[in-house]
Amino acid sequence: MSAPVLPVFVDGVTHHYGSKLALDNMSWSAPQGAITCVLGPNGAGKTTIMEMAEGLRRPESGTIRVLDTDPWSANAAHRRRVGVMLQDGGLPASVKPLRLLEHFATLYDAKDEFPALVEQLGINDFRQTSVRRLSGGQRQRVAMAAALIGKPDVVFLDEPSAGLDPHARLDVWELIRQTRDRGACVVVTTHSFDEADRLADQVIIVAAGSVAARGTIAEVSGSGGLEKTYFALTRGTRGLGLA
Repeated sequence: MSAPVLPVFVDGVTHHYGSKLALDNMSWSAPQGAITCVLGPNGAGKTTIMEMAEGLRRPESGTIRVLDTDPWSANAAHRRRVGVMLQDGGLPASVKPLRLLEHFATLYDAKDEFPALVEQLGINDFRQTSVRRLSGGQRQRVAMAAALIGKPDVVFLDEPSAGLDPHARLDVWELIRQTRDRGACVVVTTHSFDEADRLADQVIIVAAGSVAARGTIAEVSGSGGLEKTYFALTRGTRGLGLA
């Protein structure tokens, strides 16, 4: 019997920006129905590998498969099954949140999902404000709704709680758990040890473009705790990659 196909599979990926090594034979995977949190210093390669898994960037070498498909050459049917929340939001600046999300709901034939997301993320509170005038935390909430509105099978969330106040952070964490509980594969990049502790079924620590550790929180942390382990594994690696 063949092994089940993992929703996200990264194997031996290497990538340079000019002469700078950004990813160095990076390998990891993310299972279905689980939250995988990816931690690492700025420049460790987190954003680069996420962009490759999202089909936004092509690796020099190695293999990336998302839902058993090369994301770089994926068709529209594949992209409908993948939700993406970019680090900078990637949202059109002039539109208002509800108009934007209504458009996404139409594209995904997900009008029934739209009201609950708006309510859970508190978007009605700033529905009359254009995206360019939203605070960073408000843009994060709109970007989260846009990523989840089609009930994707795989979700990539780049620092989803950045800029959120404590109440909004709890709402976002609960929504991430709900997405996991309906069976989706959720990959979260974060700088927050608290976020990883609260969410992760699996944690991956990256440093200098490679995987330094992976496993459950308990497996990676050992007796010293996640924060102590993280600093021990990443000390001296800051800035060796680019993103």
